[in-house]
Amino acid sequence: MSLSSSSTFGIFLGFLTGVIWLFLAVSGTITGFLGLLQLTGILVTIINVLLALLGFLCSLVFGLYIFKRAWHYCRD
Repeated sequence: MSLSSSSTFGIFLGFLTGVIWLFLAVSGTITGFLGLLQLTGILVTIINVLLALLGFLCSLVFGLYIFKRAWHYCRD
């Protein structure tokens, strides 16, 4: 496995991780899990929003890198 394909795989995993965190935050799974830990109120809302924001930014940044790699390979 060359360095180029390994870094592309890592970029894809970063994108996939961001999408999964975003999905878990939006679907309410994180809120439910924090409720099981007896956390309630504004703290859960803040944690949920922060994780959703982090997932969105990860998927956006890593998605941009995937697009740039695909664009580079299509142009060659």
